[in-house]
Amino acid sequence: MYSTRSIIRLSAVGVMVAAMAACAPRQQPEPMPQPGPSQPSQPSQPGAPTGPVNPGTLPGTAAPGSVGDFRQNIGDRVYFDLDSYSVRADAQPRLDAQAQWLNRYPNVRVRIEGNADERGTREYNLALGARRAEAVRSHLVNRGVAANRIDTISYGKERPIAQGSNEEAWAQNRNAHTAIVSGAPQ
Repeated sequence: MYSTRSIIRLSAVGVMVAAMAACAPRQQPEPMPQPGPSQPSQPSQPGAPTGPVNPGTLPGTAAPGSVGDFRQNIGDRVYFDLDSYSVRADAQPRLDAQAQWLNRYPNVRVRIEGNADERGTREYNLALGARRAEAVRSHLVNRGVAANRIDTISYGKERPIAQGSNEEAWAQNRNAHTAIVSGAPQ
């Protein structure tokens, strides 16, 4: 059998090995590549995903023409100023990219969902959301998308994407969302 002295030595060796393993340098993860000249970034919008507007399909991304492709590579939401339904200058590149994508996939139908922040009456926000949806629809139609492929609806303040009663949340909730309703794989 083992003596008490041997057990203590083995235990001490085990503790030293564990301590050395804990102190060993760990391999650092490689940094994520930053967008370069071949991958222009979308202008900053509150709550908008950052990244390329339309980099093409990269390995490991959604299939071309799919709902995921539209969301990842184009973007499905634009934002509005307070009490406004005018398409902002920083939203125009995204809407232009949406129009190009929709023209590339002519069987896809979309619904533009107009939204507002929580301030104002329900009726006012429903009307404002409808104007926002129609402004996006008009932009897409003016870029060659057939009008019969685009429906609009207003949710007013009923479907917020950001919770809270502050400017950051309100800015995110003043938007129009382009939802693919048919013609594209998930």
